[in-house]
Order: sequence, then structure tokens, then C-alpha cells
Amino acid sequence: MLVAEIDETEPNEPSADDKMPRTERGRRTARKLIDAAALEFGEHGFHDASITGITRRAGTALGSFYTYFSSKEEIFHALVEDLTSKVVETSAIEDEPARPMLDREREISLRYLAFAREHKEIYRIIDQCEFVEPEGFRNRYELIAQRIFERLQDGIARGELRSDLTEAHAWAIMGMSSMLGLRYGSWGNDESLDEIADIANSLLRDGIALPQGKAD
Repeated sequence: MLVAEIDETEPNEPSADDKMPRTERGRRTARKLIDAAALEFGEHGFHDASITGITRRAGTALGSFYTYFSSKEEIFHALVEDLTSKVVETSAIEDEPARPMLDREREISLRYLAFAREHKEIYRIIDQCEFVEPEGFRNRYELIAQRIFERLQDGIARGELRSDLTEAHAWAIMGMSSMLGLRYGSWGNDESLDEIADIANSLLRDGIALPQGKAD
């Protein structure tokens, strides 16, 4: 049977709980499918991507896809969830009380730039999310902004940042990080990520840090 002739619908769809991989082999297969989906959606976009394209990239049978996912929409959702969790993980740095907050922010910035350079498809996938699942698109940005705001509040409590920082400052920092990731991560290959992280960090030091020796 030709690939073009394969019917990509599945009449009997098990519940999401039934599709959770329960073995290490199953988890590896689901992981391969999600990784393949990132390439397929990143190259073709959601509407032109196909389930057969995903399974071809993953090196799995079409039936294996339906063991773990009911539709193209479901694997897209799983992919976006996976990418979001990885972005959040880039900021999961162990807290060291003696380490200045902005030094931690520089490391987070550098780790995100490296992640965007390694996963160049991320921006195209996230942009599609706005149209495929708009509520999830907004929720994910709000989650990341909330994490940044919590770090700002921690910096204020430690006496390292200005006390007038608001949620808007968190969104501004996220916007800067996002655009730097797009330009020097997703679009770039040769620029020094350390230098870009230094530039971003200098803006934070000049903009939100409490000057040394000055009480707020």
C-alpha cells in the first residue's frame, strides 16, 4: 500500500489514560514519536504535517502512533507540553543563597539560548500553537511569566532588586529572552551565546538591580 493511500483516522479511540505508556519500551517509542513530531511540525507546519510523516521520521509503524496518540492534534498538544516543560526546566537552577540573583539570571539566559539553538523548530511550533490551541498558548506564556515574576520577588526579598518591580517587568524580561532566543538561538549559529547572555544581563543590572550601597 502506498503511503498516500493510508487512512490516518482511527475509529475506536482509547482514552488518554489508556494510551499512557506503561513500559520502558513504550516510553521510548512515545519519545521517538514526539521528537519526530517536532521535526515534522517544524518543517511543514501543523496543517501540512501528517501522521505518516511523523511515523516515517520516527521509524515506527502507523499502528504504533495510535497506541499512544489519537490524532495529529493530540500529539501536537503533547509536543507543546513537552517543549514547555523543557523551557521551564532551563530555569530550574538550584538555589545557592550566596550566589547573586542576577548571576543566576545570566545562567538561565545562557541555558535558554543554547536550548533555542539546539531546538530551532521551537518558535515555529509555539507560533502555530496560537491557532491550534489558543488557550494553551496563552496559559504557557503566563506560566513562564509567573516563574520569572517569582524570581524577581525573590530578588527583592534578598535586597538585590528594586522594590517596585511588577508583573509587567516579568513580561518585559520574557519578551527580551524570547526575541534573543529567536535571533541568536533559532536563527543563529555562529554568534557567541556567552556574549549575548552578557548583553541581556547588563540590561537587567542597569535596569532592575538595586545599586550597591543604596537602600530601596
